[in-house]
Amino acid sequence: MNHWSDLEVELIVASYFEMLVKELRGLSYSKAESRRKVLPLLNNRSEGSVEFKHQNISAVLISLGQPYVKGYLPRYNYQNTLETEVIKYFSNNPGLESLILHFVNAELNPPKFEKDYFERVLVSPPRTNFVGEPKPTYDRHPIKVNYLEREQQNTQLGESGEKFILEYEKWRLNKLGKDSLADQVVWVSKEDGDGAGFDILSKNENGSDRYIEVKTTKLGKETPFYFTRNELKFSETKSKDFHLFRLFDFRDNPRLFIKNGSLGEICYSTPMTFKGSF
Repeated sequence: MNHWSDLEVELIVASYFEMLVKELRGLSYSKAESRRKVLPLLNNRSEGSVEFKHQNISAVLISLGQPYVKGYLPRYNYQNTLETEVIKYFSNNPGLESLILHFVNAELNPPKFEKDYFERVLVSPPRTNFVGEPKPTYDRHPIKVNYLEREQQNTQLGESGEKFILEYEKWRLNKLGKDSLADQVVWVSKEDGDGAGFDILSKNENGSDRYIEVKTTKLGKETPFYFTRNELKFSETKSKDFHLFRLFDFRDNPRLFIKNGSLGEICYSTPMTFKGSF
């Protein structure tokens, strides 16, 4: 297939952002319709190639710390011209960052669930292609805020996710016939603060401790998450019983995957800040 021209890249990026803007606003849209709309403007491209390029754009946005269209699994083998065009789009559309900021900070109406919802909330974890944040570099591009990290700092979102997992763990133990263990589940970060290195103290079926760190996002399954040195150290100390509970798509259709082990083993991680002392 011929190399994508600058015009084609511009068109495909604009097509992607039309979908992203609707998603951030909570509006419905059709990915198939979007592909059909842009195809006649491209140089004899297939729907598959358009799909792949959209996935590349998801990867660019994640690398820049920005929200992405949930349905497009990020593929990181993209060309620099695509990243340049995405940055250019931000520069030419200054209202986009305001929309993203509103999405990140918007007050969440915590979902209300029937108990049978927990039966179908658990899904398999993503393949470990890329979970950590990319290496920090000196950039002059206009996207100055990492909105993926900013979203994770949304206190209401974090607390809503932790409450969801608290109820999930009680449900899980009750379903196993371990009612007395369900009564022992503790929301540690709520009662004792964030210094413990985990959020919820639950129980395994045999009665041993189960340490849970909850990370919640309104975005998709592959969205990077952020953890502290304290959380990392605790996960290493209690790796056998430490579990990452990743809640995603929490605004619209909450789902969950679980990974057991230290944070340094279950995902790729990149140090983002350093402490300097004399």
